[in-house]
Amino acid sequence: MSAVTIGIVDYGMGNHASVMHSLKNLGFKVRVSADPQALDSTDVLILPGVGAFPSAMQALHDRGLESYLQQQAEKQRPIIGICLGMQLLTTASYEYQYTLGLDLIAGEVVPLPESQWHIGWNTIKCIQQDVLLQASDNEVFYFNHSFTYQGVDKYQIAMSQHSQAIASVIRNGSIVGLQFHPEKSQVAGRELLKNLIVGLVDAKKEIDRSCHG
Repeated sequence: MSAVTIGIVDYGMGNHASVMHSLKNLGFKVRVSADPQALDSTDVLILPGVGAFPSAMQALHDRGLESYLQQQAEKQRPIIGICLGMQLLTTASYEYQYTLGLDLIAGEVVPLPESQWHIGWNTIKCIQQDVLLQASDNEVFYFNHSFTYQGVDKYQIAMSQHSQAIASVIRNGSIVGLQFHPEKSQVAGRELLKNLIVGLVDAKKEIDRSCHG
């Protein structure tokens, strides 16, 4: 694992410190940057996020990171979005105003009913077979959000129950979104991050081998 380097995408709206701390504790090398050249030399990109969708997308656009992330996704580069970062991976959001997202996972971000917040610990339940998530099925993670993914069934890997069933993990190939905060979810969160990162890196190596084989 020590050979794997994680690039945390710095667009001014992320909880970088706690994410970086968790990743370093797992033995990964970590680079926090808004510079595409610096991020190019990492194995996995992590898109964290705290705040509102429209201002986050504007921040990505202003730094040239919107097009960069879309280009990396086309190359099947592993990208993990956390909380708001997960929502930014989608087609669009209705938070404050209709705002286009990165469109890496088809679907939209809509308010939870009756403006409810989903804050605290909750169980995730895998509804699709995914080897990277198997060990985390029925584990408990920390959530803090008031908007939720609404989209294509095949991209919804795990669900949680709140006032309604909400998507807690979404995935489109090498692109994965986590609605919860693994970096704040103690042992279960660290285990999920480790399995997810190692699995995505191994899958990318297989793709590269087949392309050059």
